[in-house]
Amino acid sequence: MKTRHRIYFENSKNMAAIPSDSVDLVVTSPPYPMIEMWDSIFAVQHPQIRNALKSRKSLLAFELMHNQLDEVWREIHRVLKEGGIACINIGDAARNINDNFMLYPNHSRILSYLIKVGFNTLPLILWRKQTNAPNKFMGSGMLPSGAYVTLEHEYILILRKGPKREFRTDAEKKIRRESALFWEERNIWYSDVWLDLKGTVQKLDNSSSRLRSAAFPFDVPYRLINMFSVKGDTVLDPFLGTGTSMWAAIATARNSIGFELDQSFRNEILPDTDVLAKFANQKIGDRIENHLQFVQKKLETKGQLKYINRFYKFPVMTRQETELLLNPLLTITEFGENIVEAAYSSKLHSDGVEAWKEDFKLQDNISNLKKRQSKKKPQRPIQQKLL
Repeated sequence: MKTRHRIYFENSKNMAAIPSDSVDLVVTSPPYPMIEMWDSIFAVQHPQIRNALKSRKSLLAFELMHNQLDEVWREIHRVLKEGGIACINIGDAARNINDNFMLYPNHSRILSYLIKVGFNTLPLILWRKQTNAPNKFMGSGMLPSGAYVTLEHEYILILRKGPKREFRTDAEKKIRRESALFWEERNIWYSDVWLDLKGTVQKLDNSSSRLRSAAFPFDVPYRLINMFSVKGDTVLDPFLGTGTSMWAAIATARNSIGFELDQSFRNEILPDTDVLAKFANQKIGDRIENHLQFVQKKLETKGQLKYINRFYKFPVMTRQETELLLNPLLTITEFGENIVEAAYSSKLHSDGVEAWKEDFKLQDNISNLKKRQSKKKPQRPIQQKLL
């Protein structure tokens, strides 16, 4: 199994290189209008934005910035397949201009335009990025009424092009089953409030271009890609930045395409491939270990689980998890200019999986769980039920 990942150092307002109806999922975090660190990246795209900011016409600048993003949103609607999903991480902006403190609602402006383009809105995720910094409060502190509510959350807008995606052929259904989530992951990941993810601190140099990076923590695109696509799908990020969404696509055995204006990001986007492969496989190992811990608690408190995963031979909660298979990443190689190819193992007895079995002692864990369970009140043995 192989996936391919291509980077275009071009403006994503024109993605002519991507055919219409060819992308399965969009995962991105654009520059946020009216956040000062991104003023210049918007201003270079249209002189009126610079003039509006200079003359302190904040609402005009806000709208002109969003006009630039609107062109990208039209393009993602074109390239997405029917049933394809777009996930957009965006934060609102709070800014004081002309001694007038105001919230600029980026998420609602983008959402409104996406509906006009033709997207169907789905329930969104509120990403709570709480901070305990002593200076996080805005305004006059303890004195009413000039103090302001802290802005400690961002949004992940989720939209679909057309009706729900269908998996019709036997091959499509098989890959969907192999791309399943663990039951306990589903319960956390599909919550409409994410509390357990921290923002990523950028370890970049002092150049102004790198300070404009819109990177988000790896787990944000990693979750979204697992939630809204299957293995072998194509994921697009029109604001690639330091490449986090591409890394997540590689780690989840999806193809990816990224657009980025700043070519100085190339080394950030394509880091040491051995490090990336090790990181991706550790992420899979962590998921397996977390699942085993969940199984242990479940067996000790609630009794046996009804189903067995056919590949790993450990218990799972539901029938839909019985064919779940996490493909270890074997190699990442440069295939051409700004193109890399990733190769995966599709067999359980591969070196990657065998290493997990040794590291996490899967069989020993399951044997111990069964022994503990047998010491409790008599129950029927775990039965293997497959699709």
